[in-house]
Amino acid sequence: MYEAFYELSKTPFIRGLPIESLYVTDETEEILMRLKYVAERQLFAVVTGDCGTGKTTLLRRFKVELDAKHYKFLYVSDSKLTPRNFYRQILEQLGFEANYHRGEAKRQLHREIEIMKGVHNIHPVCVCDECHLMNKEMLEEIRFILNVKLDSVSPMGLILVGQSELWEKLQLQSYAAIRQRIDVQSKINHYDRSNTGGYIRHQLKYSGCDREIFTDAALDEIYRFTSGTARLIDKVCTSALLYGSQSKKRIIDDHAIKLIIECEFS
Repeated sequence: MYEAFYELSKTPFIRGLPIESLYVTDETEEILMRLKYVAERQLFAVVTGDCGTGKTTLLRRFKVELDAKHYKFLYVSDSKLTPRNFYRQILEQLGFEANYHRGEAKRQLHREIEIMKGVHNIHPVCVCDECHLMNKEMLEEIRFILNVKLDSVSPMGLILVGQSELWEKLQLQSYAAIRQRIDVQSKINHYDRSNTGGYIRHQLKYSGCDREIFTDAALDEIYRFTSGTARLIDKVCTSALLYGSQSKKRIIDDHAIKLIIECEFS
């Protein structure tokens, strides 16, 4: 549709871009480095960020960049995760049928991990997503998962990922025992004005665009409205390109962006 008008070879501002084509900031690189350190040392980490700031995109990069010869990437995303389901999902990803009883499943997991690490030299890295939705029982179980051999050895690299409410929840006194075990804590921030412009130009370049489509004033307006939230930037820019192609506007200015925001997002 608008791709033909702007002579684009691919569709920009969509989910599922190839890993090598993702926009990477200095902050992203730093958090990735921290997560690799967590994997290497088998530590406990928490990563938080507001909705739409790119947590899932970061995890995609992290998974691809882990050396599959030495690490086993495990991923759990369940808004109603229970301890029993946690052990079942992890064991199934390792290729085993979990024992029905929670305690036995936990011991089964620890045994299989010891074999994996001791015999095959493969270290598990478990990422739990949407953890801001975890209930108290599951968060408490995290403490027991990490408590192996009198709390001297971590059975796996464990990374909790969630919206900012997760960190706020962990600040409560009732979660002090879990919070004290956190080795690495990172927060994914919104893009600043510079990265907002860089992100938009990067997406257009990926799509085959070799010229400017958005004026600087338009980028200012997009940043003002989205506060640098990648997911919202995608929506505004897509709407702008649709409007621009229908109106035969080769250049999209701030007046067009204001009109789009007023008509579609107010």
